[in-house]
Amino acid sequence: MLDKRTKIGIWIATGLTTIVGAINLISAVTPSLQDRVHWLSEIFPFEVRSGGHLFAALSGFFLLTLATNLSRRKRVAWSLTIVLLIGSIAAHLIKGWDVEESAIALVLLVQLIVLRGAFTARSDRPSVAQGVRVLLGALAFTLVYGTVGFFWLDRHYQINFNFLEAVRQTLAMFFTADNAGLQPITRFGRFFADSIYIVGTVTLLYALFLLLRPVLLRGEPATEGERQKARDIVERYGRSSLARFALLPDKAYYFSPTGRSVVAYVPKGRGAVALGDPIGPIEDCRETIVGFQQFCQQNDWYPAFYQTLPDNLELYRSLGWKTLKIGEEAIVDLKTFTLQGKAGRNLRNSINRFTKLGYQAKFYSPEIDRELLQQLKSISDEWLQMMRGSEKQFSLGWFDEAYLRDCEIAVIQNAAGEIGAFANVVPEYQLNEITIDLMRHRHEIENGTMEFLFLSLFQYFQERRYDGFNLGLSALSGVGETPSSPRIEKALHYLYEHLNHFYNFKGLHGFKDKFHPRWESRYLVYPRNAALPDIIVALVRADSGDRLLDYFKPGS
Repeated sequence: MLDKRTKIGIWIATGLTTIVGAINLISAVTPSLQDRVHWLSEIFPFEVRSGGHLFAALSGFFLLTLATNLSRRKRVAWSLTIVLLIGSIAAHLIKGWDVEESAIALVLLVQLIVLRGAFTARSDRPSVAQGVRVLLGALAFTLVYGTVGFFWLDRHYQINFNFLEAVRQTLAMFFTADNAGLQPITRFGRFFADSIYIVGTVTLLYALFLLLRPVLLRGEPATEGERQKARDIVERYGRSSLARFALLPDKAYYFSPTGRSVVAYVPKGRGAVALGDPIGPIEDCRETIVGFQQFCQQNDWYPAFYQTLPDNLELYRSLGWKTLKIGEEAIVDLKTFTLQGKAGRNLRNSINRFTKLGYQAKFYSPEIDRELLQQLKSISDEWLQMMRGSEKQFSLGWFDEAYLRDCEIAVIQNAAGEIGAFANVVPEYQLNEITIDLMRHRHEIENGTMEFLFLSLFQYFQERRYDGFNLGLSALSGVGETPSSPRIEKALHYLYEHLNHFYNFKGLHGFKDKFHPRWESRYLVYPRNAALPDIIVALVRADSGDRLLDYFKPGS
């Protein structure tokens, strides 16, 4: 973690870079003092001094672009800024002996050199290599583009260019203030001259984007060795409804310095969203959170923890993180759950009705055979088509034979033995609870089938002496309901109340609430408010598998 003094230094350097960039732009278009120019003209010809003006303008533009990346502690941005500052100091002295502008640039240069150890955020290595290639290609392409154009289009200008003159004229477009006296005599001639700047600027900006973008994961997010190590930790320390989903193949892993804890995360853009809290021994939690934050900073990612338990909220807050309630999980207490009495009358009637109709629940233990999986795939496809959506990821599983083959699966059969609905359940390892994942049904089913499925699940796992059955997150439930709730949670509560027609928040909550669960709050933990938009985008991309349009349709 950076100390406060270093953070202040980075903020000052970022602001000063913006100021120097603006000064360079203003100085480039402002005439130099005549008494200084007079003796400089005896040393440097006009073309060199004009080149100083042009470099000041270009460096000013790029310094303004790089300022934000310095605040992100980008190592490449630091290196480019150092080069531009050295060039700026020389350009100011050459173009008009502007010692004042040079002095400000020198102060910033010294400060950045002193702070060099703080700029550790990496850029995407393949993108950096591609950026260098694009940069060199941009310079070469612009030179060829201008040379060929001037050579073949000389009728649009007052000069008949030969090949060498065309090369010199192209270079003069960037290194002289008056374009070496170029005089277009047609509208197309003026357009072509301007197009050289457009081509050069666009390609240079694209190269700069590639040089500075965050690290991107390519191919498989984790190696087989990392997956096995994560599995060992999860099986030993997992204690939540999300633990099994931490092992799904969309996850990458950060391991704590001790190697005893793991954070399962998905990086998208500038956000790296972890699923749940770190998994590992309690005494290792603080070091794991700090280590993951530093790891993300090195990769230019904003870290976040999604669906965290209330247990570690004070620890996160003590480390400077912000917390946002995002909903509540419904957990049925199987030790006290009963269909007897007045409270269970409606549920008892549901069980009795389906039993009389010849329905029954069947349970299949791993390893699930291929024939059953093919039947379930047909149901799943019909359900997805009915929902007009596609598979979600990250905090849920998806229909994958390799995944489902190792799960316990419950199905509901009618009197004819046809399967109309199914659900797979996964363990919570060290916590004596079971949790639901996929729950899908055919389009035409008896009303109340899913309720019958859940009641059958409760009875089945109650007989096997499980303590609880986790029904999963009810998004936005219980968010922003008190006067003391943060403003952002009140905004989420407004969405909960007014967007129910778009996504059936209340309907899902009401379905779970009929089983009389206890409700436990879940949170999104993030570093600061400015990072929240990038984190939300990353979460949406992770959850939808980058199918952003499908994300806003009903889904699993």
